[in-house]
Amino acid sequence: MKVDILSLFPEMFSGVFQQSILKKASDKGLVDFEVTDFRKYTTNKHHKVDDYPYGGGAGMVLMPQPIFDAMDHLTQDLTQKPRVILMTPQGTTFKQKHAEELAQEDHLVFICGHYEGYDERIREALVTDEFSIGDFVLTGGELASMVMIDSIVRLLPGVLGNDDSAVTDSFSTGLLEHPQYTRPSDFRGMKVPEVLLSGNHALIDTWRRKESLYRTFHRRPDLLEGRTFTKEELAWLEEFKKIEEK
Repeated sequence: MKVDILSLFPEMFSGVFQQSILKKASDKGLVDFEVTDFRKYTTNKHHKVDDYPYGGGAGMVLMPQPIFDAMDHLTQDLTQKPRVILMTPQGTTFKQKHAEELAQEDHLVFICGHYEGYDERIREALVTDEFSIGDFVLTGGELASMVMIDSIVRLLPGVLGNDDSAVTDSFSTGLLEHPQYTRPSDFRGMKVPEVLLSGNHALIDTWRRKESLYRTFHRRPDLLEGRTFTKEELAWLEEFKKIEEK
C-alpha cells in the first residue's frame, strides 16, 4: 500500500512512522509512507496557504491552489485515482468497518488541514471520502490521520505477527473483545477463569463469545442495535438482563 499525506507539519509524522507496527510494516515493504508539505506548492511570494473567507467570518480558510498543485504532482503518473481522504469534523465518523474497507486499497491520500477549514472546491474536486475520528475538534488533521493510518495498516496481510489478531479485535466482529489473561494463573489472589485452563477449546470458544457479548451489552449496548442474534445469544442476553436488574 502507498500512503501519502498532505500536511503543513510533516515532521509530526516522523516519530509515528518510525515506531512499532507502522515501522515494521514499512521495513517489510508492506506499506510506503510519504508526507508532503503542501506549503512548498504555494505560488505566492509569502508562501501563504490560507486567506480570509469570502463573506466574512472568524478564522482563516485553506486556499485551493497549494493543495490542488500538490495533488497534481502526486497523481501525475498514476493510471488509477487513489482514495483521497479529507480529515474534517464534518466527515463520517471513522469505524472499524471503514478501516477494513480502506485496507483493501492500493493507494490512500490523506489531506490534513489547519485553521478554520478548507475552500469548498477542495472537497468538490479532489476528495473521495471525508472522515472524523469523533465529535470533537483538533488543531489540525494530522493526529486524526495518524489514528486512521494505524488502524488501517495493521489490517494489511503480514503486518501483525498473527493475522488472526485483527480478525478478533474489538469491533471487527461487531462486538467488544472478550477478557484476556496471561501468566501467572493466580496473581495476588486474582485467578484466571478455570475454563481457560481446561484445554477444552470448544468450551473456551463458548466462554469467549459469551463474555464478548456481555461486555458489549454492559459497556456499549448501542453496538447491539440491529444485530441478528442466535438462539444461544438471545438466552445469554436474557441472563445478562437479570444480572443488570439485581
